[in-house]
Amino acid sequence: MNGSFFRNPITIGIISLLVLILLASTFVIVPETKQAVILRFEQPVGQPINAYKPNEQFGHTGAGLIARVPFIDRVVWVDKRVLDAEYENQQVLSSDQLPLIVDAYARFRVVDPLRMVVTARSETGVTEALVQLLGTSIRNELGNQPFKTLLTPERDKVMENIQTRLQKLATQYGVEIVDVRIKHADLPEGSPLESALNRMKTQRKQQALTIRAEGKKEAQIIQADAEAQAASIYATSFNQDPDFYDFYRSMQSYRRTFGVDSANPTAGSTSIILSPDNAYLKQFQGKR
Repeated sequence: MNGSFFRNPITIGIISLLVLILLASTFVIVPETKQAVILRFEQPVGQPINAYKPNEQFGHTGAGLIARVPFIDRVVWVDKRVLDAEYENQQVLSSDQLPLIVDAYARFRVVDPLRMVVTARSETGVTEALVQLLGTSIRNELGNQPFKTLLTPERDKVMENIQTRLQKLATQYGVEIVDVRIKHADLPEGSPLESALNRMKTQRKQQALTIRAEGKKEAQIIQADAEAQAASIYATSFNQDPDFYDFYRSMQSYRRTFGVDSANPTAGSTSIILSPDNAYLKQFQGKR
């Protein structure tokens, strides 16, 4: 009876199936890209398996076959790779009270899977928590910054500050923040956007007027210096040879009066009647 029972194909099939189920519930293969935390009655047992280590080499980690108590232990999988937390299209006020529509994300890695499982329970839980913390960090930082800061190279410093704030909050979940990026921070359509653009345009016009005024001032100073230097040169020349200086100045006057100057085409177009012995024409008379 007993022998025939164990030789029954149906019995053999049932036993084989039970053995396979037992083996499948006992042994688990941990991939290279995963960390494993074993829970027994929802409490962690031992240390995480294949936990993340900086600069570890692929193929030389703790991945492989592990055993657990079947039907009692539960394995929680935690990714070793870099994950994303998206903060999409949320309104934030800048320090100048402008409502900004912000779209940002944080990239993170779980470096303490045991703490993550205890606090957030799962990857989904820690991602949701980080989204909230990212929003808090963005609101706190942008609340101290005017909108124009996001349009300048200081934008990188703002993101560094957000990442530092987020890291302090995310440590409780066993998470390392790899990077934070603001994809865009725009003003909403309508009057707030138009008023901000008009204000920025007015500021740029004021800056342009200031630059032009400073340039005009510098040009006047340069011109005054040049005229002073020219006057000094003329004075020196006059002192060295008064007759030549008088002759040179007279020639310049004749050119402007009787000839056409390329700089002033209308010069010399006026008719003047003078006596031959007029003092103005003394240079034409030669030396006596």
